[in-house]
Order: sequence, then C-alpha cells, then structure tokens
Amino acid sequence: MRGEQNPALGSLGWWVVCLAGYNPVMGMAANPSSEKPGSRTAKEPETRGRTPELLPPRRGRLFLLLWPFTSYLVTNVTVTLFWLLFFVLNRTTVIGRRNIGEEPNTLLLSNHQSMLDSFLVGLAAFYPQSWLRPHLLPWNPAAAENFYKSPVLAWLADNWKCIWVREGRRDLHALHRMMQVLPRGVMTLFPEGTRSRDGCVGPGRPGPGLLMLATRPRVIPGAIEGMRKVLPIRHYVPRIFKRISVSFGQPVDYAEFLKMPRTRETAQAVIDRVMEAIRIQHGELKRRET
Repeated sequence: MRGEQNPALGSLGWWVVCLAGYNPVMGMAANPSSEKPGSRTAKEPETRGRTPELLPPRRGRLFLLLWPFTSYLVTNVTVTLFWLLFFVLNRTTVIGRRNIGEEPNTLLLSNHQSMLDSFLVGLAAFYPQSWLRPHLLPWNPAAAENFYKSPVLAWLADNWKCIWVREGRRDLHALHRMMQVLPRGVMTLFPEGTRSRDGCVGPGRPGPGLLMLATRPRVIPGAIEGMRKVLPIRHYVPRIFKRISVSFGQPVDYAEFLKMPRTRETAQAVIDRVMEAIRIQHGELKRRET
C-alpha cells in the first residue's frame, strides 16, 4: 500500500533511503515543500479504477552531493557483476567495438530484447575502461513501471544514470533531460520503445529521431541477439549457459535530415534509417548462429 512501510527494506534501509533524499512512500518528495503548486497530484484527482501514476522521486541535497561518487561506484560494481553473468556464466561475443570510440555526444541505438539490455550494451561498449573513465558510463532512459516501482530500485536506477520515463513513453520532460545530458556524455537508447515479443526488430519511434535532430550526436547502431533466452519477458531470474551476441556498426550518416524542417515526419525518417542499419546487423548475428 502507498502509505505503509515496505517490509523488504528493513528499518535501516528505510532510513537510509529517506536520508538520501527519497520518501519511502513511492512518488512523494522527501521534502513536501519541494513539490510545485501546479503539480498533477495537487490539481488532478486520480481516475477511478486506474492505478495511480508513478511520479519521479525527489532528490535531497545529500543525494546530489554524493551522486558523482555513488553513481560511479554502484554502476561499475553492478556492471562487473553482469560481466560475470554475460561472459562467464553465458557465452557473449562482441563485434565492432572499435566503431564506438570515446567521444562525448555519442548515442548507442539498439534493438531491445530484455530488461538487461542496457547493462549488456554499456558493458560491451565501455567495460572495463569505465573504471578509469567514468564519463563513459552511459545514460539510460528507463521505464518508470520497471525501474522506479520501489524506493530502493529507484535509488539504484538513479545511480545507474537512468532517466525516468513515464509509462506510455510520450514524455517531453524525459526528452528534454536527454537533450541536456547527451551532448556531454554517452547514452544508450532503444528506439522500439519496448521489448520484442518474437525476437524481430520492430519499427522505431520518432522520439529518438527528435533527440538526434536536436543534439546531432554520433549515432552508433547496435544489435543484440540471444537475450530473449537469457531473460524472457515476465521472467526475473537470468538463465545461464546461453549464447549472446552484440554488434556495433559504423556511425550512421544522417546529415541530409539535418537540413529538413524539425518535424515528426523528419524524426521518423531519420530513425527509420537507423532501424534499417540495426536490422541488417541483427540479421548478420542470426546468420552467425546458424
């Protein structure tokens, strides 16, 4: 229930989360005075029969002060554990890593098969260099209903450099946040907007195209194959002894679209070009497995 303490946290974890700037009642600010008077919760009553919408957690001063250190440590430790999962307990092959480079304003766009794809792409691209070069740790837009559904998971997600994206995905605030951080760093994004149910590469959505037109990043197409077997949809425990493949292609040339009006149609056209490159790479990965 929204107003009750989560027994899974324990009393110590509960107070640590509060101290770090979160109210354990998910979606409420630790400092109620920080809520804007025109917020949705203050003005709009919840619709009967609907699940209350998750709200992005508020961050306290201590969280902001410690975030550079905790983000570096939490992300690299987590990625190291996933390295064991992907490269020791499973067989993972990485192709085309040299195509990525280490420049800021780099956008890694890939197909989407599991909830662990962000870790896989970031790890395959930048691990273990990220221990010595923290700027290589990618930003990751993350679905609120998956990564922000509990206070502890929300704290971890923020330290994993996740960007809160509300359910339904038409989130202009999240897109604005992406435009702020991408020019100074690296970002992993999945243009399909959801995980594939059949393993095929689906159509891309215009949101990532708008991001490309606004920030003009170096776009690296990526392809993943095998993650549906490691962590199928509606499963929460990864499987082992599977084969995983990740490939990174040459940067996508989309200069011609930058001269066009910045419309939804242009954004869709530019992301369609990226998806074409991803489909070609994904097809090559599938042929390698046969």
